[in-house]
Amino acid sequence: MKLKQFVIIGLGRFGSSLGRELVQSGYEVLGIDEDEEKVDEMSGVLTHAVTANGTDEEVLRSVGVRNFDCGIVAIGSDIQASILAAILLKDMGVGKVVAKAVSELHGRVLEKIGVDRVVYPERDMGVRVAHQLVSPNLLDYIELSKKYTIAELVIPECLSGKTLAAVNPRGRFGCSIVAINKSEGMIVAPAADDVLIENDVMVVIGTNQQIEQFQSSIMK
Repeated sequence: MKLKQFVIIGLGRFGSSLGRELVQSGYEVLGIDEDEEKVDEMSGVLTHAVTANGTDEEVLRSVGVRNFDCGIVAIGSDIQASILAAILLKDMGVGKVVAKAVSELHGRVLEKIGVDRVVYPERDMGVRVAHQLVSPNLLDYIELSKKYTIAELVIPECLSGKTLAAVNPRGRFGCSIVAINKSEGMIVAPAADDVLIENDVMVVIGTNQQIEQFQSSIMK
């Protein structure tokens, strides 16, 4: 299922970066934070921004959190608030819950309460996480520059059994598959007659637009 609507609890540096990137990618984002200044700063960027306590169950119900595809807990150093917000999102039936952790222990607790994905901002910057969230095939995303990107994509069923020549990402979209990571090892600079197999990983390089178009084509 392709995610379309996101709610972010906590509009600090990580939450703001993530929200900004999701909106720029064409998704609806509701931001919630107790700090009025942070909310004011992001009100012109996000689809909606609300000054409220993200650990207040009534508040979350009133803004219709249960209707969002994905809830992201981006609360900073208040571990108790982070855990409580994640529990509330799970209890309200939000389809996918992602939470920021500030330590390995914090991350393990979040996993124990059923958070679908735990991210560590020191390792997963907001921009990369945003791209991973909106594309189920995307394993990793590295911006080489403002224009060029390397992406690791899981090969979907629709491409399984096809050769590189048949898929022809360079001819159709302008991007190139520069490597294929198979269970038996990595193929670097694969040939046109190499066959793609479902759940193997392809490494793609191209402009951001080229890779986004390629991703969209294999998600249909």
